[in-house]
Amino acid sequence: MKKNISSIFQTAAVFIGTIVGAGLASGQEITQFFSTYGYVSFWGILICGLIYIVVSSIIVSISLKYKLSSYTELITIVSPGFFGVITDIFTSFFLITGAAIILAGSGALVHQYFGISKWIGILLMSIISLYTLLKDTKGLITINSFIVPILTTIIITIFVLYLVLYKDMVNASYIKQIPSYKVNTIPAQWFFSTLLYAGFNMLCCSGVLVPISQEIKHKRILIPGVIIGALGLTILCYLINIMLLLNIPQIFKYEIPLLYITNRFGMLMQILLLCVIWFEMFSTEVSNIYSVGKTLEKKFNISYKKAVFLILIIALPISQIGFKNLIKVLYPGFGAISLIFMIQCIIFYRKTTKKHN
Repeated sequence: MKKNISSIFQTAAVFIGTIVGAGLASGQEITQFFSTYGYVSFWGILICGLIYIVVSSIIVSISLKYKLSSYTELITIVSPGFFGVITDIFTSFFLITGAAIILAGSGALVHQYFGISKWIGILLMSIISLYTLLKDTKGLITINSFIVPILTTIIITIFVLYLVLYKDMVNASYIKQIPSYKVNTIPAQWFFSTLLYAGFNMLCCSGVLVPISQEIKHKRILIPGVIIGALGLTILCYLINIMLLLNIPQIFKYEIPLLYITNRFGMLMQILLLCVIWFEMFSTEVSNIYSVGKTLEKKFNISYKKAVFLILIIALPISQIGFKNLIKVLYPGFGAISLIFMIQCIIFYRKTTKKHN
């Protein structure tokens, strides 16, 4: 019983750690996808959390039923044909490029805030990621079991400090008055922004959920794990969103909006937040390479360890390319493909469930 509870919380930690990258931990993703829409952003985060619960549970159920061990197998079974091939290629490309961007981001972070050479940041991220990845699924679970509680503690601490010092501002009637700062090109744009964000995270997360399902193999551990993970993530996003809304429009000037908010709480809190952002970059790096490594192992019959080395060798030179324009094109395109794939997962699950019944 005790072992099962521990495994449930480890699954929850892996789920949170896979979705929370530097973008979410810094406040940038919440700002772009939610906070800019004003008070309605809370509905967006809630819907996103519900999508996480439903789609994650479906991915776990399909993976267990068909004994899948990589996201490629999931894509093939759910979306056979040309669109499935495009989704598979796009996902692999996105995850490898994402790994490269994190290496570059690690270099930029240590250089910008600590005055150290960017190559130290890149090599540090590469070496620690490689060490963790060579431990396979156990390494993935261990790092998230360590990083996620730290992330949660720091975000809650920042929120409590904000609550104590700015208690007059933290009230529902004040937050309701905050307008949308997004120019709406389509009706209910906040809702489509939520769907794109949820779809994007779910396809990325499938790269970890599928192989981990084959490691744990028990629905009674995996499903409660992803539900707890999704609920925990939703609460964290709510706390971050409250702080971001109360600092609009000033936060739009900063690459790390939460760092701007944390500035008023002293140097120690800033350093702790930067450490959390770096740790979250690390956990995403491990998740991305792990996902592609498991796929290459299955698809090309090469060992997982060789696949990990190969991905890092490819990612290192890509990390030196200017990636800002690439991301502008890549993120929306991947978001759209992810959204379609998410719908396909739901349709596939419903069809197979009906047949079984």
